[in-house]
Amino acid sequence: MTAEKRRPESVLPLKPVDYLVLLVLAGQDRHGYGIVQDIEERSQGQIRLEPGNLYRTIRRLMGQGLLKETERRPAPESDDERRRYYCLTPFGLRVAEAETARLKRLVRFAESHSLAEGKERA
Repeated sequence: MTAEKRRPESVLPLKPVDYLVLLVLAGQDRHGYGIVQDIEERSQGQIRLEPGNLYRTIRRLMGQGLLKETERRPAPESDDERRRYYCLTPFGLRVAEAETARLKRLVRFAESHSLAEGKERA
């Protein structure tokens, strides 16, 4: 079955690093180092991916049909031609949306049990 015909739930739950990569690429196409920088920035320095780990993750996500390498590039004068750029596939976007909905349900459950930050327990 092709990725486009699969249900997003078939690959859930995502590993946290996989979800972060999808989130970063949901905003725009990025090259590997840009993905690393964005994840570090968005996690306030708590998550620092090593290049080897990032590229293993990218290969796995590409194998699942969530990402692809893109030919689109920024202006040639501001880019290094050796960089590879990645983007979400339509299936990857649907998976990111489904994972976001799944995590929202978990947070609502935690909140209903007074486990959310800032709530006092009786």
